[in-house]
Amino acid sequence: MVDSKREIERKYEATAGTRLPDLSRVPGVSAVVHRGVTELDAVYHDTEDHRLAADSLTLRRRTGGADAGWHLKFPVASGIRDELREPLSDTLPRSLAGLVRSRVRGAVLVPVVRLRSARDVHHLVDDRGEPLAEVAVDEVRAVRLTGGGATATWAEIEVELADGGDPALLDAVERRLRKAGIRPSASASKLARALAETGPGAEPGAAPEPAKKPKKAKPGKKAKPGKVKAARAEEAREEPAPTTAGDHVLAYVRRQAEAIVALDPAVRRDLPDSVHQLRVATRRLRSALRTYRRILDRDATDPVGRELKWLAAELGVDRDQEVLDARLRGHLDELPRTLLLGPVRGRLRIRSTARRAGSRRRTVAVLDGKRYLALLESLDALLTDPPLLPAASRAPGRALPRALLKEYGRLAKRVGHALDLPPGHGRDLALHEARKAAKRTRYAAEAARPALGRPAKRFAKRMKAVQSLLGDHQDSVVAREALRTLAAQAHAAGESAFTWGLLYGREEAAAAARERELPGVWERASRPKLRSALGG
Repeated sequence: MVDSKREIERKYEATAGTRLPDLSRVPGVSAVVHRGVTELDAVYHDTEDHRLAADSLTLRRRTGGADAGWHLKFPVASGIRDELREPLSDTLPRSLAGLVRSRVRGAVLVPVVRLRSARDVHHLVDDRGEPLAEVAVDEVRAVRLTGGGATATWAEIEVELADGGDPALLDAVERRLRKAGIRPSASASKLARALAETGPGAEPGAAPEPAKKPKKAKPGKKAKPGKVKAARAEEAREEPAPTTAGDHVLAYVRRQAEAIVALDPAVRRDLPDSVHQLRVATRRLRSALRTYRRILDRDATDPVGRELKWLAAELGVDRDQEVLDARLRGHLDELPRTLLLGPVRGRLRIRSTARRAGSRRRTVAVLDGKRYLALLESLDALLTDPPLLPAASRAPGRALPRALLKEYGRLAKRVGHALDLPPGHGRDLALHEARKAAKRTRYAAEAARPALGRPAKRFAKRMKAVQSLLGDHQDSVVAREALRTLAAQAHAAGESAFTWGLLYGREEAAAAARERELPGVWERASRPKLRSALGG
C-alpha cells in the first residue's frame, strides 16, 4: 500500500556554513530543537528526455534518514506537493510505476541524477513540545548520471510544515529569514537545480532552465509524441496568444489532452471526483474534435474521437456507479427511521461495494492497457502536426460561432422531439439524447469562450442549466432501475421491500417534475438571439 503525505514547504538560498537566525522568536514557536546531521543519498529517475521533470514530478530512491525508500512527488500548488512513498527495494515498485505511466508511456526510466546531502535538522516546537515545522540546512552535491557526469554543489534551507500545521507559520518564518538576508530559492526543487547546473554548457549556480522544446515534426512525417510531452510546459510558455480560429481550437484540445495525462494518477490513487474529471476531459476533447470539423480535418480526428468515446464509456462504468451510490445513500439519509424497514443500508452497502470494486479494477485495467497508451500517443501526434483545414486560418469571430450555432440547432431539434412525446420510456430515451446534445453544445461554447468572450460564457451557462436538468432526469431513470432490482432482491430474501418502493415513487415524482420544468428552462436558455450575441 502506497503511503501518501502532503508536503508543504519553502526553499531558500544558502551558502556553506550558513547559520539560521533565532527562530524561537517566531510567533507560536516556543523552542528550536536541534536534531543533528543526517546523511542522505538519493538517485532520481526519469526518462532520457526528462518527461517527469517537464511536468515537475520527481521520482527518487533514497537511503538515509527516517523515510528511506522510493518517493514520488506530484505538484499540487506552489510549495505544496503530494509525496507517495514505498519501502526501499532494488527496483521501482509497481504501484509507483503505474502512477507515472501516462507520462512515461513506453520509455525506460533511468537514473539521471544522484544527490548526496548533509542535512542539519532543527525542529520548531510549541509550548507542549509538539513539532510545528522542520527547518533543514542542506549541503548538496549533485552528480549527473547521464551525459558526462558533471557535478554541482550548493547549500539551501528547507522549511517544511508539520502535518496539520498552520501555513501562516511559514510566512512568519520567512519574515525572520528575510530579515537575516536569506532569500527564497530560484529552484522549485533540488532535482530542477541539479539538472540545470549539470546540464550541457551549464555553469554552477545558474538558474534552472526549462526542458528543451523538441522540434516539430515536418508535414507528412510521423511525430514523436513522447518528446513533445516532455517539453509541453515550456511549449505552452513559448507559444504566442491564439489569434486564428485554429489557434483557439488547438489550445482547447491541448488543455484537455494535458488534463487526461494529469488526471490519470489521481484515478489510480482513487482520489475524490478524479474519475469524473477524467471523463469530463475526455468528453470535452471528443466534443471539440466533432464540433470544429471545419477547423480540424475529420479524416485525422475521427479515429481519435472513436477512441475517446471508448475511453469515456469505460470510465463511465466506475463513475456512473459512484453517482448512483451517492444518490441512493442521500435518499436513505433523508427518510425518517420509521420508514427504513429491513436492512436497507446493509443491502445497499453490499451492492455498492461489490459493484464499485469490480468497476474500479476495470478502470485501472483500462489505464494499464495498450489501447489507452496508443490513444495518448495519438493525441500527442495530433497536436504535433495538427490537420488544419483552410477555415482554421480565419478570424475566430467568424468560424467559431458558425460551429457553435450548428450544435445549438441539433440540441433544439432533440429537445423539441422529446417534448412532443408522451411520458414514458420513449420520452426518457429522447431526453437522454437531448442531454448529450446539451453537453456537447456547452463544451463547444466553453472552447470558444477565450475567443468570443462574454457572449460565449453566457451561452455556456444557459446550456449548462439545460444539461443539469436533463442530467438529473437521467439519474432518476437509472436510480429507478436500481431500486426495482433492490426491491426484488429484498423480497426474494424475505425482507421488506417497502423502503425501496417508497424511494422508487419519489424518483418517479422527481423525474416528472423535471419534465414539467424543461419547457421553461429551455425557453430561458434559447430566448436570446444567439446569432447576434455570438457575432455570427
